[in-house]
Amino acid sequence: MSRAAVLFGGPSPEHDISVLTGLQAVRLLAEAGREPVVIYWSKKGDWYQVGADGEAQDYADGPPAKARELRFVAQPQGGWFMKRRRLEVGAVLVCCHGGPGEDGTLQGALDLAGIRYTGPNAADSALLMDKLAFGGLMDSSGFRTLPRVPVAEGGPPDFPPPYIVKPRFGGSSIGIEVVDDFETAQALARSSPHLVRGALMEPYLEGSRDLNVAVRTYPELQLSAIEAPQSYRFYDYQQKYLSGGGIEGSPRELPAWLPEEMETELRGVARRVSGLVGIRSIARIDFLEREGRLWINEVNTIPGSLSLYLWVDPPIARSELVADLIAEAEGSPPRRFSVAGSDGAALRSAATISSKLG
Repeated sequence: MSRAAVLFGGPSPEHDISVLTGLQAVRLLAEAGREPVVIYWSKKGDWYQVGADGEAQDYADGPPAKARELRFVAQPQGGWFMKRRRLEVGAVLVCCHGGPGEDGTLQGALDLAGIRYTGPNAADSALLMDKLAFGGLMDSSGFRTLPRVPVAEGGPPDFPPPYIVKPRFGGSSIGIEVVDDFETAQALARSSPHLVRGALMEPYLEGSRDLNVAVRTYPELQLSAIEAPQSYRFYDYQQKYLSGGGIEGSPRELPAWLPEEMETELRGVARRVSGLVGIRSIARIDFLEREGRLWINEVNTIPGSLSLYLWVDPPIARSELVADLIAEAEGSPPRRFSVAGSDGAALRSAATISSKLG
């Protein structure tokens, strides 16, 4: 009989946070009566089956003791193999933040192997990881969002400094800086390892604050309480993950106190965006607010700790939340690829390849 799997880690700057999220999910699934297969994806890109009782420190220097190496095959009836034995995995709870675990790369590989998984499909994952494309979609769809432009070698943008510079492809907090002029933005884009795949900038809203809400899509579309993280200038990696013992302990107002009209607007936008961009499982939608005005910032498809700590109103047990993630994935069909129309007729009627080269 196949079992659910929890997958965490990966070759990403957010590898360590992914390990923390995954280990929490493993414990919560066990609490819900599901003993998962536990799969660790190393910083080097190797796969391992690991124990369900691991602690964070066990992964500080790489794969933990007694980790058993796996091989992944991205083809029908593929997946993870230990030597010649295939791990029977019914669905995967993906806990990989950033990088190939969140940008559609992993999702495409799981699709090729016919494996069900949590979170958006490959195409939606890629869209939501691309901050420039997502911002353009929000703007063209009528949502209020800040202007975003690539950091280019030409002149400065149409909006004045200071600027927030962030990776075009990346998580919600790593590699983000506030700069006071365009030349500094250019220098940062050339020097930061987090910006090698592209950098963008947007206006820095002095006096603004972050507001976040989680969305889950099973057993029905539902929104969590709204949080207001307490931050200096902006909610960065240090404040989110390294202060207060981790993301659950970082300072925040939860539930955030908001005027009724603003809360209604935020929740309405969150619901409409969820349907537009293919959110699935649990995601976190991040907003900026200043003087009563809201801007949608981004969607985090695999948020830190899966945003389980946000479900305080309505109160939902964390073990129930992760069990529902697996139930939704198990009830969804795996990706099917069609070869309809590819019957060989074009190949049989083709002239020689040499004749096509001119």
